[in-house]
Amino acid sequence: MWTLAKIASEIGAKLVGNAEKVITGVGTLQNATDTDISFLANTKYRQYLNSTSAGCVIVSPADLAEVQTNALVIDDPYVAYAKAAALLYPEQQSSLGIHPSVVVGENCQIADSARISAQVFIGNNVHIGDNVDIGAGSIIENDVYIAADSRLMSNVTLCRKVQIGERVQIHPGAVIGADGFGIANENGRWLKIPQVGSVIIGNDVEIGANTTIDRGAIDDTIISDGVKLDNQIQIGHNVFIGKHTVIAGCVGISGSTRIGSHCAIGGGTGIAGHIEIADGVQLTGMSMVTKSIMSSGTYSSGIPVEPTRDWHRNVIRYRQLDKLNDRIKQLESKLEQ
Repeated sequence: MWTLAKIASEIGAKLVGNAEKVITGVGTLQNATDTDISFLANTKYRQYLNSTSAGCVIVSPADLAEVQTNALVIDDPYVAYAKAAALLYPEQQSSLGIHPSVVVGENCQIADSARISAQVFIGNNVHIGDNVDIGAGSIIENDVYIAADSRLMSNVTLCRKVQIGERVQIHPGAVIGADGFGIANENGRWLKIPQVGSVIIGNDVEIGANTTIDRGAIDDTIISDGVKLDNQIQIGHNVFIGKHTVIAGCVGISGSTRIGSHCAIGGGTGIAGHIEIADGVQLTGMSMVTKSIMSSGTYSSGIPVEPTRDWHRNVIRYRQLDKLNDRIKQLESKLEQ
């Protein structure tokens, strides 16, 4: 049972109100009930603050005066909400032990505290550390290493020699260590290049559903500590991603690209291969990166949506840019004469 006093203590917030108030869930300011906790992190929702039915609201000191219910006061309400929600909704674990339907190969080391669900296949020479949780239908190929406290959801595939760090979460359908797209052209015929590297995943990494990370062609593909990957991301062979970088859904990263630490990459972004992105770079959604970015900052490309009639008009103008450029050069030449 989570009282406001316990929650405040766990997340490091100042409690204003009833310390014994019991909280059982979370809700938005508009729809929360008396036993829910809510939060204000975006000013456009401030209008709901003094009318919410929430049993408690997490707010910054600047917004406390508007709260008509219990409050937890802290400088960063969004981070505090994340911590509170984790308390109220702990992750469900599989049953302890190995399900009878699991297939285990030779020379495997599986910790007694591991949890392995039904229909999992484990190849040879696999190491599974303490408190690892592997979901139903997952495939662990030969020579894979999974460190302590990591969790694979259902139907995850770890290909040969992949290394997974501690406290890693991999969501359903992810494939780690499939062959990279390495091909060579011989007189119009494509030849496959063996992909002999692997994938190394650091500690505290999260990998979204149906995300794919290709093994290295020669050296390894590396995902550093604290990286968070959304769903349906494609990461090519020999990519390096620095610590604590976050990448939103449907991003495509071509091979041999190096991305720095503490970057934020918006959804749908495409990144060409063999380039470098510096630490602290932010790419807004649908950006197209074709050359290296050597300085931190925010970068954008792509054209925001607009009414179809305006878009058609602008496309016509775009096609006329070459002619317009030629005319400007002619006028400049005449002016010089």
